[in-house]
Amino acid sequence: MSRSVVVAMDAAADADQARLHQLGYRQELKRGLSTGLRYGGPVSMTLGWLVVSAFNGCVALSMAEICSAYPTSGGLYYWSAKLAGKEWAPLASWVTGWFNIVGQWACTTSVDFSLAQLLQVIILLATGGANGGGYMASKYVVLAIYCSILIMHGLINSLPIQWLSWFGHLGAFWNVAGVFALTILIPAVAKERARPEFIFTHFNTENGMGIHDKAYILAVGLLMSQYSVIGYDTSAHMIEETKNADWNGPIGIITSVALSTMFGWIYLVALTSIMVDIPYLLSPDNDAGGYAIAQALYTSFHRRYGTGAGALACLGVIAVAIFLCGSACITSNSRMGYAFSRDGAMPLSRVWYRVNRHEVPLNVVWLSVAVAFVMALTSLGSQVAFQAMSSIATLGMYIAYALPVFFRVTTARRSFVPGPFHLGKYGVLVGWAGVVWVATVTVLFSLPVAYPVANKETFNYTPVAVGGVLLLSVSAWVLRARFWFHGPITNVDTHC
Repeated sequence: MSRSVVVAMDAAADADQARLHQLGYRQELKRGLSTGLRYGGPVSMTLGWLVVSAFNGCVALSMAEICSAYPTSGGLYYWSAKLAGKEWAPLASWVTGWFNIVGQWACTTSVDFSLAQLLQVIILLATGGANGGGYMASKYVVLAIYCSILIMHGLINSLPIQWLSWFGHLGAFWNVAGVFALTILIPAVAKERARPEFIFTHFNTENGMGIHDKAYILAVGLLMSQYSVIGYDTSAHMIEETKNADWNGPIGIITSVALSTMFGWIYLVALTSIMVDIPYLLSPDNDAGGYAIAQALYTSFHRRYGTGAGALACLGVIAVAIFLCGSACITSNSRMGYAFSRDGAMPLSRVWYRVNRHEVPLNVVWLSVAVAFVMALTSLGSQVAFQAMSSIATLGMYIAYALPVFFRVTTARRSFVPGPFHLGKYGVLVGWAGVVWVATVTVLFSLPVAYPVANKETFNYTPVAVGGVLLLSVSAWVLRARFWFHGPITNVDTHC
């Protein structure tokens, strides 16, 4: 019995290598692997989550279909090259790749910095809170905490793939178990809970940002949900280290979105049930310094037990989940960087396109760490400018998601040969729904989030940041890259 399993696994590995060979690559990687509360409140957090998840599901399904046809860790930019047509393939690949990798760098920055800020709040509450003489870390201390987190993630991603697989399983278990525990615990502890009508129908218009139009508020409130569900291209970037890649890769994309949708919504409903005093939770004068989730948990436990220790434990569960998410960001980022440099698209590509004796792209792992650290330095200037990192992460990733899907639906009658996972006759319809949604979200992220837009603290830097990525990538293409970058290149002998 065990021998037949081994033979089957070897056959699957051979099939994966053969398919990768057909795509032009050798097998070199080892297989085995509070915005919503402010803008709209409960309605944005609960019902808005479902709306966003439905459209994100369309994007994920289309990506999964393409992933099944082209199972290579280049992922999005490789797909764009294959689907855009011979004439446009190099430019499509170039722009998609740079939006993807910059978005991933920003995603790592955003996730790990949010963890550093959460740890700051945990320390503040553990030492007495803002109103009890608690320790409020300076922006330099927060940056130091962030740097320590990045280094730990770099060390984890320097381990062999078996260890990364273990951390991946731990992350999945921790998220499921954590959400289950918090969903039961939070409403049980709270002495004052919101009614179902409040959770699903209450619309918060008192955002303190000068915005009063309900439609506008709801549109901006959806962005929290959009930011929360990104990064599901990780399965694509890890696909050269995945067995039965043309099936398991797509299933990984779909499963990650489905589970995030289900467990995220359950968690949000439980959390919203204790957010009965929204103005106080958002106030910078509360014990958590305006960190709404932490204050809601702290208030609930303190009223029940006279101590906020239970809230700190809950925040610790959330912190571990974010830590594991940040590690996965580096994993995905490094594989994307490895594939992009393999095709010669990055400066010093020969340096980043290397794997160590454990078949781990070590150099590009630490490149990801270094770039994420440099990006976080903007936090020392303007917090509003730094918050644009979240927007770059979301928009950069989703633009990269949408480009190959757009080429897929506009070239439906060309020679797209689906893999084992496909959407059949619904592929074009689902793809267009995803593309239109990403175009809509791009506009929403560029809208002002405060009125009047009078200074650097109320200006939305997202159009500048995302436009800068587009301008730099296209300028680099026009000035230099068009002369030497011809899209994904092969590293196998096509005649063998």
